[in-house]
Amino acid sequence: MSDEELQMRLELLKIEHRDLDEAITALVEAGNADQLRLARLKKRKLQLRDRIIMIENQLIPDIIA
Repeated sequence: MSDEELQMRLELLKIEHRDLDEAITALVEAGNADQLRLARLKKRKLQLRDRIIMIENQLIPDIIA
């Protein structure tokens, strides 16, 4: 993937991560959240965070000082 494609993918993942965060917050605030669904959403959010970090690491070169 080119840097441009990685950047676009990164933005999409960040949007999805933000949307999941809002969905999790809404479920918790509703009070009667399904714990299994909540756990699955949180797991998906963590997976997205890991993918975001991986792409950011590909885009930012390591600087050896």
